[in-house]
Amino acid sequence: MLSAETKAIIRSTVPILQSSGVAITGRFYQRLFEHHPELKGTFNMANQAGGRQQQALAGAVYAYAANIDDPSVLAPALHRIAHKHAALGVQRDQYPIVGKHLLGAIKDVLGDAATDEIIGAWTEAFGELADMLIAEEASMYAQSEAAPGGWSGWRDFVVARKQPESEHITSFYLRPADGGRVARFEPGQYLTVAVDVPGLGHRQIRHYTLSDAPNDRDYRISVKREAGGGDVPPGWVSNLLHDHVHEGDTIQLSPPHGDFRLDLSSTTPVVLLSAGVGLTPMISMLNTLVGSRSERRIVFVHGARDGRTHAMKRHLQSIAREQSNVRSIVFYSAASAEDVAGEDYDHAGRIDLDRIREAVLLPDADYYLCGPSGFMHDQSTALQALGVSPARIHQETFGPATS
Repeated sequence: MLSAETKAIIRSTVPILQSSGVAITGRFYQRLFEHHPELKGTFNMANQAGGRQQQALAGAVYAYAANIDDPSVLAPALHRIAHKHAALGVQRDQYPIVGKHLLGAIKDVLGDAATDEIIGAWTEAFGELADMLIAEEASMYAQSEAAPGGWSGWRDFVVARKQPESEHITSFYLRPADGGRVARFEPGQYLTVAVDVPGLGHRQIRHYTLSDAPNDRDYRISVKREAGGGDVPPGWVSNLLHDHVHEGDTIQLSPPHGDFRLDLSSTTPVVLLSAGVGLTPMISMLNTLVGSRSERRIVFVHGARDGRTHAMKRHLQSIAREQSNVRSIVFYSAASAEDVAGEDYDHAGRIDLDRIREAVLLPDADYYLCGPSGFMHDQSTALQALGVSPARIHQETFGPATS
């Protein structure tokens, strides 16, 4: 437990973190990669190049300091971080390395303002935070290894099938190279892929949501090609998977993780809201509910740019036709002339919940959202404006959480 004096010192640094947090985390990553270049394989270097990881870490450090008197407020965020760390294979002996360079970065950026008192307090606070994460991650590693079909670390999987789903999204069906079974997962969770990226000279690790119902034989992930543009670099891993990983090739996976999960014990209606490649966890949830013959009322709302970018539309249409408890509502923001002549979407423009309020405002419904950060913010705000309790809104954002 941190002393009252330590907490007071941490609180006093909140204004500094608010103004200089990104400078500190930027310097932290510089120091870390200078002294430990081998850790570049653990971090998403595209997010590093774009500054997203620095912003996310700065936000996390600021939130920890601002809530130092009641860290329970941060419990959901810490739980999510632990899932990410376990998926990446973070080990306890890496925490002292991170702590050393984070404190060094504070000294480098703040100079004389980083007094011995401040450094001492943050040393103590980081140690407590690290102990909490290490304990939770150790429990996750043990559970993954003990589960039927489970494993620890990295396991070789063969690409059994590669299936284009849209102009930009391709599905990969992955089976264990050892011929064994796979661990079950909860709809909404993700796999973590490790591949060598020749252009970088080291491997990179990415999380990809599982896009089908769980089974004992294989996994499916559906990957969007990230073309990049402007200040955003292309997706090194997504492009490699699309262009250079073929059926019969082997990639490495860590066990399923993630705290964005469908509550399978509930019997209330489910509203699944997605945009773009954010439909992947929603398809997993939908397929699981349909496969279990659930009688829950299901509304699937999806937004795509047009018919060419709308993944898995035939699958969704088939389910909506055959299952009386499933309703599909599709928005195209830039429908082509061919789309207008067809019947693949219901509304033009971006998703507007006010236009479909009668379909989505269901008694005691739970709402699951996935897509770009702007989409997530807009839909969550819209739902609350329509009277939906925040407790019934569950979200998953791809990439670092920067809000």
